[in-house]
Amino acid sequence: IEDSNILYPVMALLSIPFLIITTRLLLKGNDAVMSLTRAAGVAFIIYAPFAFVEEIGKYLITTVVHHTYLILQLLGYPVYLVLWNTFQSGFFRVEIILACTGIQAIAIMLGVASAVPTTTRQKCLAFLLIAPVIYVLNLFRNAGVIITYTSQSFSWLPDISGNQEYGYSSFFWAHNIFAEGIALIFLIVLAYSLFRLIPALGDFAGDLVQSYEKEIKSIVGTDTQSSEVQRD
Repeated sequence: IEDSNILYPVMALLSIPFLIITTRLLLKGNDAVMSLTRAAGVAFIIYAPFAFVEEIGKYLITTVVHHTYLILQLLGYPVYLVLWNTFQSGFFRVEIILACTGIQAIAIMLGVASAVPTTTRQKCLAFLLIAPVIYVLNLFRNAGVIITYTSQSFSWLPDISGNQEYGYSSFFWAHNIFAEGIALIFLIVLAYSLFRLIPALGDFAGDLVQSYEKEIKSIVGTDTQSSEVQRD
C-alpha cells in the first residue's frame, strides 16, 4: 500500500527545511513552536501503543477489518476474508494494515486539539468530533478502495504508478489518488470545524505562521547580506 505513493516523497522533501527552521525556533524558545512540539508529542503518545505493541495494533486492525467487512456486506459486494486481515474478491486481494485504520489521522488531529489550553467541554467535543468521525469515514474509505480495486473500476485510467503488477494501476488510482485526495479535503474541513470549536487554535496557527515567516525572512536576509559582503 505504501509503494508508489506520491504524497510521501513530497512530504519528506518539504519536511527538511521545515525541520531546520523548527530547530532554530526551538532553540530560541518560541512559544508557538513549543506548543507545536507538545501537539506532536501528544500525537505520538496516542499512536505509539498501536504501532509498537503488536497486540494492540493487531486488535485495532482486526476491529477495522470486521467493520469494513460489515459495510461491504451491507453494500452487497461479493468479498470474503482469506486471511485475518486480507480481503479477496475475484482475482484481487487487499490487505488491511495499521495505516488503513485511520489511527494516524486521529492521533494527529487530537494532537492539534491539545496544542492550546482548552476546557473540559472542548476536550470532550473535540474527541467526539475527531475520533469516531475519522474512524467511521475511514471504514467507508477502505470499502471504497476494496470495491474499486478488486472490480478494476479504474483500469481505464493511464498507468502512472510505475508498478508492473497486474491490476495495480486501479489500486493506485483508488487508494493513492482518489481516496487520499478525498481524505485530505475531509481533514481540511475537520480542521476548520475544530478551529470553530476551539477558537484559540486560530491564534495559535497565526502565531505559528508568523514565526516561520519571520524566521524564513531572517535566513534569507542573512544570506543576502553575506552575499553583498562577499561582493564588496
